[in-house]
Amino acid sequence: MTDTPVIGVLALQGDVREHLIALASADAVARPVRRPEELAEVDGLVLPGGESTTMSKLAVLFGMLEPLRERVAAGMPVYGTCAGMILLADKILDPRSGQETVGGIDMIVRRNAFGRQNESFEAAVEIDGIPGGPVDGVFIRAPWVESVGASAEVIAVHGGHIVGVRQGNALATSFHPELTGDHRVHALFTDMVRAAG
Repeated sequence: MTDTPVIGVLALQGDVREHLIALASADAVARPVRRPEELAEVDGLVLPGGESTTMSKLAVLFGMLEPLRERVAAGMPVYGTCAGMILLADKILDPRSGQETVGGIDMIVRRNAFGRQNESFEAAVEIDGIPGGPVDGVFIRAPWVESVGASAEVIAVHGGHIVGVRQGNALATSFHPELTGDHRVHALFTDMVRAAG
């Protein structure tokens, strides 16, 4: 891998375009990923926001769930925002019927914990490992992390709730940094992908 990693964005549903823009600004080659053969060609992957139940069903439909689980388990760097965080959780507190996760982070997540769509908000969030002050985070029907296991590291807290977690090559935030024009979280993830390569 060169200094310019190829990072995919799971393009089954959600705010794919904004992540592609944020990754490109962090000096990655960014491309949408919908099929297992496209997943095989990337060095890292972003699981975007959207609707976690729909995303898990579409991942099964497109034959992506098992390949995703295998790549994440094998150490491929992965970053999940909002619904993507739910997909990376080893356990969901209140899953919808038939809802599955990719797993990869030893955490228990509560869906829609910050409230409904009309209760969305923006907040400044301090993230361990990101210099230059707080990151602007957009919370839209966002989850929070109820608890983490010993191998997961809490990197951000907002309002007394865990909103950022890292475990090895996996990173997850409750909020959407890609909607703010502040691309430091994507730069951190791009550095994680470079280091893993």
